[in-house]
Amino acid sequence: MKTLKRLWNGDLALADAFWNWAVFGGLIVNLTSSGAFLLLIVAERPVAAAIAGYAFSVPYNIVVLVGVWRSAARFDGERKWADAARLATAVGMVLLSVT
Repeated sequence: MKTLKRLWNGDLALADAFWNWAVFGGLIVNLTSSGAFLLLIVAERPVAAAIAGYAFSVPYNIVVLVGVWRSAARFDGERKWADAARLATAVGMVLLSVT
């Protein structure tokens, strides 16, 4: 929980926030929730499917987007990398949240 708070506050290094939380964590959370969604749809449980598909992934995506955005603001390297991380995370998380 402490690391999640550090992510939210932008206290993690940009590389950690982006690669570990947005890319790898995002893949795990969103693929798992999508798989649960599909299994529950096949089982004709649409309400449970909607909950499984969105109740976990959307909040995760919001926390990660905010965390990467804030970490990028504190990044000491070239601005193009911070801007690229922000753009990639924003596009990725929005797409993963609405599909």
